[in-house]
Amino acid sequence: MSLCGATHVVQWGGSDVYKVGGKLFAIVVRDADGRMRVTFKASETSFEMLKAVPGVRPAPYLASRGLKWLQWLDETTLDGQALRDYVRQSHAMAMDGLSKRKRMALQSWPTA
Repeated sequence: MSLCGATHVVQWGGSDVYKVGGKLFAIVVRDADGRMRVTFKASETSFEMLKAVPGVRPAPYLASRGLKWLQWLDETTLDGQALRDYVRQSHAMAMDGLSKRKRMALQSWPTA
């Protein structure tokens, strides 16, 4: 998936962390049994709707601070396309939080 201005770093004990303009928008980690867990920022509506879906939960640490972050745990609850769409929305929300100058500069970056 290519997202404008997205960067990838490995931090927090091996988590794949995705940012745009220094703002976090997704975290991907594999647990001990190899299952992928994806954490992403959600709109108020998506957060309220998805937090009740089996296999999706408010993200540990992030959601506990009142932020609207979800963690996807189960491949059977959201198909790959739906998950990609939520990550794209998370990226867009992070971009919206940047200054206009920074957004414009990032739009000229190659996609990652």
